[in-house]
Amino acid sequence: MSLKKIGFVGLGVMGRSMAGHLLKAGFELTVYNRTKASAQPLLDNGAKWADSPAEVMRASEAAITIVGYPKDVEQVYFGENGLFAGYAPGKMVIDMTTSSPLLAARIGKHAAELGGEALDAPVSGGDVGARNAALTIMVGGTEKAFAAAEPLFAAMGKEWKLQGTWGAGQHTKMANQIAIASGMMGVCEALFYAKSAGLDPALVLSSIAGGAAGSFSMTNLAPRMLKGDFAPGFYVKHFIKDMGIALECAREMKIDLPGLELADKLYRTLADKGCENDGTQALYKLYLGL
Repeated sequence: MSLKKIGFVGLGVMGRSMAGHLLKAGFELTVYNRTKASAQPLLDNGAKWADSPAEVMRASEAAITIVGYPKDVEQVYFGENGLFAGYAPGKMVIDMTTSSPLLAARIGKHAAELGGEALDAPVSGGDVGARNAALTIMVGGTEKAFAAAEPLFAAMGKEWKLQGTWGAGQHTKMANQIAIASGMMGVCEALFYAKSAGLDPALVLSSIAGGAAGSFSMTNLAPRMLKGDFAPGFYVKHFIKDMGIALECAREMKIDLPGLELADKLYRTLADKGCENDGTQALYKLYLGL
């Protein structure tokens, strides 16, 4: 399966950059977003506009989605003018939203019943990774579909692995988010401790970020915290969504995740203070009492 005509639904903070990389890589791109203005830079560079996800699918051999919540995924795929309304045998859908593993399995099964392929392929790397085509992509689906989609992943990411069947990509992303949740608390507490001890947090950060404490959050988000830059690379509200999915999966598996439970509580407190549209680094505000 050689994929040339690609559809893209969802042109937010990350999707617009990801779609742009596909266009630069030479794929024929058809796009849809709830607000057309977000698509204009892509349209100016040769992408085509469609009036619905169904039209995107009709114009494409494979359609990629990255939207907000599982309910949005549900609507984009199964709605009256959703992707499956324009689906046909031999086509592929790739959901790169962080969403429910159960919904991913449902999409995969339905695509197979219609004679096509589906992958769940959530990503890690945030806005920086999306801009730099340096995303880590976690994939669930068949080996055949994965092999066909690799050129697409290569245009958007630095690493991509098939983790298992439908839903495996989403479960892998849950593991990723669990690690980030507790790690973000650690970054905030380290900086707050340094500040409280009368140290220069920026100088402390320069000493610890490259050592055993180092992480993506330490390198990319801690400097934003210290500058008071809480603009979203990844929204607090979307992180709360992800943690909720992970906790729901944990309950189904009958396992306890106390670190995740605490992070979820703190982020919900942050959202209640009106910060749901901030970036995840805004957790530092709670420690500062802002």
